[in-house]
Amino acid sequence: MKKLLLFVCLTLPTLLVAQTVNTVTGTITDASTNAPVSGASLVIKGKLTGTTTDENGNFKLNTTSALPLTLVVTGVGFQKQEVTVSSASQPVAIGLSSQTELLNEMVVTASRVEESILESPVSIEKMDTRAIRETPSFSFYEGLQNVKSVEMVTSGLTFKQINTRGFNSTGNSRFLQLVDGVDNQTPGLNFAVGNLFGSSDLDMESVELIPGSASALYGPVAFNGVLMMRTKNPFQYQGLSAQARVGVNHINEQYADPHGLYDFAVRYAKAFNNKFAFKVNASYFTGLDWYATNYTDVDPGTSPEQRGDNNPARNALNIYGDDEARQLADVGRVSRTGYEERYLMNYNSYSVKLNGALHYRITDNMELIYQYNYNQGRAAYTGSNRFMLNNFNFQQHRVELKGSNYFVRAYASLEDSKDSYNGKGLGQLINKTWVRDLSGNIVPEAQADDMWFTRYREAYIGDINNVAAGDHAAARAFADQGRFLPGSADFNAQKDRLIATQGLSGAGILSQSKLYHAEGQYDFSSKIKVFDLLAGGNFRMYDMFTNGTLFDDKNHKITIKEGGAFVQASKRVINEHLKLTASIRYDKNQNFEGRFTPRASAVYTVATNHHFRTSYQTGFRNPTPGDQYIKLNAGPITILGGVPDNSKGMNVYENSFTSTSLGPFFGAFGAAVGSGTPPQQAVMQTKDLLVKSNVPYIKPERVQTFEVGYKGLLNNNLLVDANYYFSSYNDFILNQVVMQPESPVLGPDGKINPQAAMDLLNGDSHLYQLYTNASERVTSQGATVGFTYLLPRNYTLGANGTWADFNLRNANPNDIPAFNTPKYRTTVTFGNTEIAKNIGFNVAWRWQDTFEWTSTFNQLRPGTINAYSIVDAQVSYKMSPIKSIVKLGANNVFNNQVYQAYGSPSIGAVYYVSIVFDQLMK
Repeated sequence: MKKLLLFVCLTLPTLLVAQTVNTVTGTITDASTNAPVSGASLVIKGKLTGTTTDENGNFKLNTTSALPLTLVVTGVGFQKQEVTVSSASQPVAIGLSSQTELLNEMVVTASRVEESILESPVSIEKMDTRAIRETPSFSFYEGLQNVKSVEMVTSGLTFKQINTRGFNSTGNSRFLQLVDGVDNQTPGLNFAVGNLFGSSDLDMESVELIPGSASALYGPVAFNGVLMMRTKNPFQYQGLSAQARVGVNHINEQYADPHGLYDFAVRYAKAFNNKFAFKVNASYFTGLDWYATNYTDVDPGTSPEQRGDNNPARNALNIYGDDEARQLADVGRVSRTGYEERYLMNYNSYSVKLNGALHYRITDNMELIYQYNYNQGRAAYTGSNRFMLNNFNFQQHRVELKGSNYFVRAYASLEDSKDSYNGKGLGQLINKTWVRDLSGNIVPEAQADDMWFTRYREAYIGDINNVAAGDHAAARAFADQGRFLPGSADFNAQKDRLIATQGLSGAGILSQSKLYHAEGQYDFSSKIKVFDLLAGGNFRMYDMFTNGTLFDDKNHKITIKEGGAFVQASKRVINEHLKLTASIRYDKNQNFEGRFTPRASAVYTVATNHHFRTSYQTGFRNPTPGDQYIKLNAGPITILGGVPDNSKGMNVYENSFTSTSLGPFFGAFGAAVGSGTPPQQAVMQTKDLLVKSNVPYIKPERVQTFEVGYKGLLNNNLLVDANYYFSSYNDFILNQVVMQPESPVLGPDGKINPQAAMDLLNGDSHLYQLYTNASERVTSQGATVGFTYLLPRNYTLGANGTWADFNLRNANPNDIPAFNTPKYRTTVTFGNTEIAKNIGFNVAWRWQDTFEWTSTFNQLRPGTINAYSIVDAQVSYKMSPIKSIVKLGANNVFNNQVYQAYGSPSIGAVYYVSIVFDQLMK
């Protein structure tokens, strides 16, 4: 960043010398009504310089470009128009013609250059300014779930995850989210935190989405797709805008009363002489989050027909501490009494987003930008446990130098986990603080579980006076004597202490990690006449710090460096009916071999507005910093990241036994000794049941995709888009558990070493959970079809459907990430921007069928997500005299309380009313 700023400062005086300024003025009106068009955008073709019209449709543009010049004029709801200006002495009058939104869509994300959405080489979806404003959902981000191909999973009010084409999760590190080109992931979590951080609705201009791998242009994070969000440029969107939105949730719920939601935002932007502009944004949201209260018994040691509230070994999904269960002699299987999640989490969610940006146009085609984002919030999310991001702080700095055919960008992302903690772990730890021995004295935490089960057994078998024998309820009550009740002073004191304690002895989470990224791109197309050529590259570095709580970084730094470069060429042939595009990217991470990811596509235009496309895409995903460098000694097992440096000198990957071979060995050894065989001889007889593990070090995941599609416009009022894809996946990242003895696994003869087997029996060994890759190949396929139909009198009808299918082939399901995607999904939308004067509405209906959700939260045991349908709706009223829109709406109108991920809360209705003031509103 410092070098970039130094370059600009040194070259700026030269660039400003001897520049002649022309001033172009004029008025833009609606061609059909002659009404002035405010907020229309004018840009000099091939340059960055431009301006917008004021509330009377007037504009003034200062430029150093020589006359004549061409102005590109755009406005929401109008056809794009190019106007030639030959003289600056006469005002320019421009009349814009109304246009259907179906024809007025340009996208950038698919090819990293602007092109018609109809001619995109790969599937791409878009929400423009109008769609963002008119979404029936509570926010634009939630409105994305109405977009074709999109899967959205809700963990809370401010934590929603976007995904496409399967392998869904509540923390999606396979999907890239960009805001103005900046990766919105936090460095420690390694995925974007939904709508907790980012931009407010007021500042969002457009959203583009690529379903499926886009690694060939965007690198390793874009394994499952890209979401590109663009905010409003202060040169083009000036003035004051503000929003107040108030809602209510928790309607007719068992554990919470109706509660208010409050969302406020303000934006202000101003430009000076078309040279300098700034904008500031501030937004604040608060509300009571959804409660996770799924108390289904999921105990793996109890047969399904015996599970339930009366099961002594009950392990309820959202009760924590009851997952500690044992088989007691003369009693049976019993679990500890746990704590419901609602007493452990802070459901008072909030999100603060502050943003400021400075834009300076050095020349007509060179603009310098500095932007700062400050975010802080609270949200619950479901991972391997239920986590509380409590006062989580996320900051970003961005500096960018850009022209019409290039950019150079650098940014830094900094996180501070603050008061975040593991909610499930918190319940387990509180359970160890109050257990009493048979004399009534509190025992040390390390002895708590053993003593609790001892009390239970003694009471159940009748060894405790005044406690009925053979009564599970009475035995549990005796074992629970002294238990800290939720809400009590003792409970709250332990809760606060454990949240403040980071590492294995507490529930607190520490991460103050950083991400640094620099990239650039140049479009050579104007200099090469034979074909279009685009090239770019990037470098990024993760700087991790957990103070030894997750990584071995207390006394030395852990940094991860990676970079890549791409080149893309395209050309039109056969009288420009066929557009061929090919790109290739090379990426290198310090811990892995370099990798090429090619992409090739063809788009054939058979007639005006009818386009067929086919593409071959490849993608890959580097293991996250956690996958590479976690080193967490969790007592009986150590979780170990999979790069060689992380286990250097430990000899774990090279010298260990498979966990699946331990049971047969221990069983056979015990049977041999039980029949009278001496231990040494029993070892020699059974040692060959042990299997040396063969765990490779971790490497990136890979995918190849073939896709065909059609996009066309019929009669200027029906847009049809359909595609089919087939994907093949290799090297999925997974965990494998091994046991390492102190002695070498193999003896000099190449067979299992008897001393290593004896180490297992003597306890001279340790369990490890290693990060590695699956060796099996799996495939998926799917298809989507959608249409948008412009009906008479300004009505719009849209519908889309998605089919997704997963083929495990011959792979072990335990070695493959769960597909976690319904086979069928569909959405129907219906709306009118002006059903009557100043009144509009929009309705969206979504349905998906039943599927099984598998995740580490339930130890990879599947849970059913039942089929459901949801309706969102809004009615709006435009108050032109005060430049405001009032909206009355609802998410989930009929309050169908549904689960979207197993272990996450059920989601009910949100009813809301909002008012938006926009100084540039027409």
